[in-house]
Amino acid sequence: MNREHRFSRATGNLAGSPMFKVLSRAQELEKQGQRVIHFEIGDPDFSTPAHITEAAVDALRAGDTHYANSLGITELRLAIADSLRHDLGFKPRVGQVVVAPAISFIYFIARCLADPGDEIIVSDPGYSSYFSAFDFVGVRTALAHTCERNGFRLKAADVERAITPRTRILFINSPQNPTGAMMEREDLHDIFALARKHNFYVLTDEVYAKMTYDMPHYSISTEDACDERVILLSGFSKAYAMSGWRLGYAVAPEPVVEKLGLMIQTIISNVPPFIQRGGIAALAGSQQCVADMMREYRKRRDVLIDGLAALPGVACKKPDGAFYAFPNIAGCGMSSNAFAERMLEEARVVMLPGTNFGPGGEGYMRLSFSAALPEIEEGLRRMKQVLS
Repeated sequence: MNREHRFSRATGNLAGSPMFKVLSRAQELEKQGQRVIHFEIGDPDFSTPAHITEAAVDALRAGDTHYANSLGITELRLAIADSLRHDLGFKPRVGQVVVAPAISFIYFIARCLADPGDEIIVSDPGYSSYFSAFDFVGVRTALAHTCERNGFRLKAADVERAITPRTRILFINSPQNPTGAMMEREDLHDIFALARKHNFYVLTDEVYAKMTYDMPHYSISTEDACDERVILLSGFSKAYAMSGWRLGYAVAPEPVVEKLGLMIQTIISNVPPFIQRGGIAALAGSQQCVADMMREYRKRRDVLIDGLAALPGVACKKPDGAFYAFPNIAGCGMSSNAFAERMLEEARVVMLPGTNFGPGGEGYMRLSFSAALPEIEEGLRRMKQVLS
């Protein structure tokens, strides 16, 4: 029986993630027996390091399968604090640390700190899930436009142009998805000064912080040790190849953490404690696994960037971090959507148009090099064949 369903106004704003929509199309082609090259989704192809998996399995066998503190188990929160002291030079209090799936914090923080009609600034191009979450919450997305000639690095002047009396939060992502750009210390210092002057929060999304190549990672969180207006967001999915574990954390002023904890209680109760035991093993154990994966990512990056630059009409700079290439395809005479469609239909190569990441992405594509080298080389061969 057909029935007209009545949904809330908020659900009308739900756009979801373009990555998973494209992945679904590619999987349909694979069901038909087609061999598809995947550049569309940022999912590491490495297995989670064994010592991390074993820690979670040991916790399961020990019966660590019940409810836990909604903020996260104390041992993991302490491990996060120690890791930040080592990596960034400051150690937050346990009361500043809260554990949940990293992507959920995008919604939680927007919901906690902004009302419908308020504004959140993000860079353009920027991570597409930001836009979807803000639309659902009912806040306005204000774009701080970046450009290729500045390496897509967000500058204080870019932010200042987007500030209004309704600005509540600035979202920073460094290393960045989709461009691989990394912010410089002076720019971060200037942006923090703007946040203090205009009284808004800064969320710094640093899930790729351990994935850098040719320049050091700087964090705006060192300006106030996450004790005034900076909120640090990170997770385990990328650097530790734990994407399926859905484990992340935020570090924030304690009053913000208290509200986030109430949201976690209300919506997900808590992250399973045996998952959190894996997180402890990741942070407290040897980091050689990260170094090994990054050595392989560097090889993939260099092969992909060189191969893209050799394609007719394509230019591409090396990313500073993460595992994404963001080539300029303007010389091919196609829009980003047309280029993506042609590569899918004629080459069976899947990638994302830059417009998935904001209007500033027109003329660009995003390719993830989380695929193995033979796949990257085959994808480049197919693309060259189509463009030639």
